Amino acid sequence: MSSPSGSRDTAAGRGGGQPAARGTGGTTAPVPILMYHAVGHRPAQAAYGLSVSPEAFAEQMELLDAHGFTPLTTGELGAAWRGSRTVLPRKPVLITFDDGYEGVHRYALPVLAKYGFRSSLFVTTGWLRGPHEGPGALDTMLDWDQVRQLAGAGAEIGGHSHTHPQLDQLDDGRLRFELLRCHEIVAEQFGGTSPVSFAYPYGYSSRRVRRAVRDAGFAQALAVNNASAVPRQGPFALHRLTVQRSTGIERFARMVENTATYRDFARERALTRGYAVVRRCRSAVRLARHAREAAASRV
Repeated sequence: MSSPSGSRDTAAGRGGGQPAARGTGGTTAPVPILMYHAVGHRPAQAAYGLSVSPEAFAEQMELLDAHGFTPLTTGELGAAWRGSRTVLPRKPVLITFDDGYEGVHRYALPVLAKYGFRSSLFVTTGWLRGPHEGPGALDTMLDWDQVRQLAGAGAEIGGHSHTHPQLDQLDDGRLRFELLRCHEIVAEQFGGTSPVSFAYPYGYSSRRVRRAVRDAGFAQALAVNNASAVPRQGPFALHRLTVQRSTGIERFARMVENTATYRDFARERALTRGYAVVRRCRSAVRLARHAREAAASRV
């Protein structure tokens, strides 16, 4: 059974009749943060693996509603875990979208509106159609009017860099540009209201990147890691769960109920660990080269 659009608990409000304690948002229990990308019938090949069909997305949202979940935004979760007066609902969940694909407006928005679900959209500002558009987008992207319509329907708009690079591979100057340009454009498009949440492109970060994200004005940031989020991860390394074309409804149910097994994400975690070593080596080599070049220029 689906609840009427107006009956969904608010993010700051009623946890299914079971009030949450204040201070830490009522719980330190794991919160599933779902990571989506493209939503569409036939997305471009480059975006296909991390896409979901409109039918699968609708089925997943119906399950969240039937199981009593209350979606909230990344900013609301961050505020609750920082000890504000925000109260978490009994079964919180976050629905997040990365990059800014047009199908989020075409296919996901009507479903979210049906249930009164809030969400978080992390935009790559240089990929969106409009005055700041550049190369690199993998498929048809949102324009800024569509982004504002999503915001008006309850989506938090966060940052996802300007051109979607691997941030931990950038030197300090380029890293600052990616973060500040993204922050600046989102604020400009929303009348000076600055974004407070960020998602790392590819999920990659480092201590240096996390510090730069904080210094750019963001209050919390999301990684991947294919696990539920808990406060001890820290506000700039919150874990997410990847929802993709191959995610069946049984696996999805295990993800949101925090009963997913190691096997559910074994392949993704192995790839993440292996590539993390490669990226750390590349980053060390690149930073050492920049340091040598800088030293040479001072001679």
